[in-house]
Amino acid sequence: MLPDDVTGTELDEEALEELRTLPKDLAARVARHLVMAGRMAEEDPELAYKHARAARRLASRVGIVREAAGLAAYAAGEWADALAELRAARRLGAGDEAYLPVMADAERGLGRPERALDVIKSPEAARLDQMGAVELRIVESGVRRDLGQFDAAVVTLQVPELQDRRLRPWSARLFYAYADALVDAGREDEASEWFARSAAADRDAETDAAERYAELEGLDILDTEEDEDADGELIDAEAETLTEADEASAEVPVEDDPRVEEEPQAPEVYEGDDAVADAAVADAVVAPAPVFLEPKHENAEESEGDESEDEVPEAKAKDAKGEGAETKGEGEDKPSA
Repeated sequence: MLPDDVTGTELDEEALEELRTLPKDLAARVARHLVMAGRMAEEDPELAYKHARAARRLASRVGIVREAAGLAAYAAGEWADALAELRAARRLGAGDEAYLPVMADAERGLGRPERALDVIKSPEAARLDQMGAVELRIVESGVRRDLGQFDAAVVTLQVPELQDRRLRPWSARLFYAYADALVDAGREDEASEWFARSAAADRDAETDAAERYAELEGLDILDTEEDEDADGELIDAEAETLTEADEASAEVPVEDDPRVEEEPQAPEVYEGDDAVADAAVADAVVAPAPVFLEPKHENAEESEGDESEDEVPEAKAKDAKGEGAETKGEGEDKPSA
């Protein structure tokens, strides 16, 4: 069932233009299903796939619809459907080289690593942009591991982007895949470092890099939600105890109660003398702790870098993620590393 607040106009103009080949009412229904497929892609991949299939049943000859169905099928782990839909989308002119990593990964999910390599080595793959090329390398590394070629899986990811000191959209995934390949190659000490780097770069907690790092380092990650519940119960118990104590001492005069401290008295000032009053108030304010500044380097201005992008944390990456920060695990059934 489609929500009333979804109109279909939420789609981008290019998608809406392609849907205009359909009758108006039909185009509106298809658009609404596509909007819902996009909204639910991360939260509920299965439901997103149902909406994409509904759109496909209504408009199977529209390339953008087949493309959406293929991506939704991939997110839901329906590898065969993902391949079929994306191939159809390409025949209809909607799919392009950007989906080659998805198609290769779907072949891998079907247990066909050789076919995945065929996609990876295809002429179309050479036309991928930088992000697509990195994603394809990640898939290829996973394929090599499936084939038992663990050293080759490590070498596959030793690309220039791995040493990039700036955070890129693919940084967390690339670092994670490299760490995973190092683990399978028996190089756990190096893997620990790269899991730490991945965790530091993964600001949206899309991977379980912090947990993998903690596992390799023998650290425990605290469950802050459980801690908060335990703290809440402890606070409630203490509050109940304090309430009983207060009731027991209710008859004790306030001035005789040793738990009550005298309130600090404000400095005495003379009415009408603004200067004296201001001075007294100033004396009553607690001065902040002094801040000691380090000497500024002579070439400070020259050493300032471009602040438009964040640098990848390196030396402090382990400390940042080894202190028990709560993270969300990767939790995916996708075969990509």
